[in-house]
Amino acid sequence: MNKRKIQLSQLDSRMKRLSHANELPTPPTGWIRAIRLALGISLKQLANKSGKTKQSVQEMEMREKEGSITLRSLRETAKALDMELVYGFVPKDGSLENYIDKKARSLAKKIVSRTSNSMKLENQENTNQRLRKAVEERIADIKNELPKALWD
Repeated sequence: MNKRKIQLSQLDSRMKRLSHANELPTPPTGWIRAIRLALGISLKQLANKSGKTKQSVQEMEMREKEGSITLRSLRETAKALDMELVYGFVPKDGSLENYIDKKARSLAKKIVSRTSNSMKLENQENTNQRLRKAVEERIADIKNELPKALWD
């Protein structure tokens, strides 16, 4: 197994542990405010714990709600609340392998289709079965090589 495949496998297993995180909707007020209110912590108390002013904590809560907060601010606030910030990406297709397969299939179909059209113009058309086989072979090659063109 080459280095890239090992990296993909390890990353995929990490991402699978986060796969259910996308099912947890962010509270409408944002996590900071929701946690603060649920625990009964005042703005002033959180400001004191985080070494900020009451106004800066309030602004931070607004930035989180708007989606413009920085990771650093989230990390610092989590630390002040004696919590951990969990951050990651979860593939929409369920795994990196599925994502790569989808992209490889799309690219392979484009490549085989271009070749097939050229051959059609020269009266050398292939059968549907041969085209399907060519696509599957190309998918295997693409997945093995992971060319940069896969991400265009």
